[in-house]
Amino acid sequence: MGMVLSNDRLTDGVYHLKVETNSGGEMGQFYMLRAWDAYPILSRPLSIHEVKEDSVEFLYHVVGEGTEIFSRLTPGDSVELEGPFGTGFPQVEGKVALIGGGIGIAPLYYCAKQLPSCDIFLGFSREAYRTEAFRPLAAELTVDVGGFILDRVDFSQYDHVFVCGPHPMLKAAQLKGIAAEEAGSNTKVYLSLENRMACGIGACLVCSVSCRDGQRKACADGPVFLSEEVIFHD
Repeated sequence: MGMVLSNDRLTDGVYHLKVETNSGGEMGQFYMLRAWDAYPILSRPLSIHEVKEDSVEFLYHVVGEGTEIFSRLTPGDSVELEGPFGTGFPQVEGKVALIGGGIGIAPLYYCAKQLPSCDIFLGFSREAYRTEAFRPLAAELTVDVGGFILDRVDFSQYDHVFVCGPHPMLKAAQLKGIAAEEAGSNTKVYLSLENRMACGIGACLVCSVSCRDGQRKACADGPVFLSEEVIFHD
């Protein structure tokens, strides 16, 4: 159980939640949160946005009943949180690009704080948010509103690329990684999948991911996967 320290609205439907806890976490991992008793039945998975000594922070987008309840939380309210869960982004060396689309920017802030240097690319469909927080962490920061942020990135210029965003963006990032490899680059592309989750520990199979070696679980084996491992069906 954790206590809400703050829950700030950043823009329409997007909030920055800080919860008091000393559970910590690694870049790319997530927590399962709930602020209700019986309904909705399932907790909601939220990526770690920031870890401090006595708190964990999250960004979330209101998309249903659970996140709508989160949006009404005020300082002092209790939140049930379990975690951290999952396999996150690896610690890497070399030139790194972080690419986030919309609420997919959430896990990249903590990544940027853990890496010695990185270029950061943030894309938004309508309105940008939290960009100034990223600025001091980036060797170079690129923000795009209304376009396609992947068009601003040359994958072949990087040793490692971390990507988080909606499904079509991840599929497009995989194709850009393949193109970079075919051009002779050794770029490693890592995708953080935003699959629906129920348990968070790999027991229910709701978050199944098709991979080259068979079905895997986004919550336990991921949410971060090497791009070359994932099979996109649409």
